[in-house]
Amino acid sequence: MKKFTFLLAALAAAASLHAQKLVIKGSDTLGAKLVPTLAEEYKATHPGVSFEIAAEGSTTGIAAITDGTAQIGMSSRRAKPTELSAASAKGVTMKPTIVAYDGIAVVLNANNPVTLLTKRQVEQIFAGDITDWSAVGGTPGAISIYTRNTSSGTYSDFKDLAMKKRDYASSSQKMAGNEQIVAEVAKNPSGIGYCGLAYMNEPGVKVASIEGAIPSKASVLAKKYPYARPTFYYTNGEPQGEAAKFVDFTLSDEGQKIVSQIGFVSIR
Repeated sequence: MKKFTFLLAALAAAASLHAQKLVIKGSDTLGAKLVPTLAEEYKATHPGVSFEIAAEGSTTGIAAITDGTAQIGMSSRRAKPTELSAASAKGVTMKPTIVAYDGIAVVLNANNPVTLLTKRQVEQIFAGDITDWSAVGGTPGAISIYTRNTSSGTYSDFKDLAMKKRDYASSSQKMAGNEQIVAEVAKNPSGIGYCGLAYMNEPGVKVASIEGAIPSKASVLAKKYPYARPTFYYTNGEPQGEAAKFVDFTLSDEGQKIVSQIGFVSIR
């Protein structure tokens, strides 16, 4: 009996030595749906691997690579010069790998009569210059703006792509993730927000056409949709070990099929 118990303990110890844990932190856009789905598929053929995925915003993913608290940092934006400098000061080389393309959809409540907005109107709404729906052909009433929080890459990208780097209206309400923005707009007839392609087809919301362009895989690939962007994994130099295998899996035909199924645009 003692021999059997010892054998079990030895086997457990050996298994733990071979067990691998991948820590992935960062973007909610990638981390709420896509990366967990990729992780589940990866584990099906790599049963000794476990994942810790924290989707709290692109800024946190880039910081985690700098601090060495994650092997992969998810980001829906490029690292800023200040972030690259901070990483370099710690001997960290930020390596970006594009894993999917995305479009930032402007979402309205499904009952909102507005269907088309110009780029100028989008800028003016989110910056707080336009505050009533009647100014853009809608039913009179105050506009409720929902944005991501400041750690979000989408928060930064939307400022760059849609707002000429202007600040958001002081009345805007900051949400933790894409799903939260969509949920709030679905409940509020006066709401407007933005989200990634994978989150725009939820009940209660509709997508605004921006000068005739609707966000889709075709319009993002053709660069006809104005709010399109790449999304990234960041690593400290070339990924190593299990992290390298997971990056390769994400970029593989199988991984990119999942990218498309979730609602992103494949890099292929």
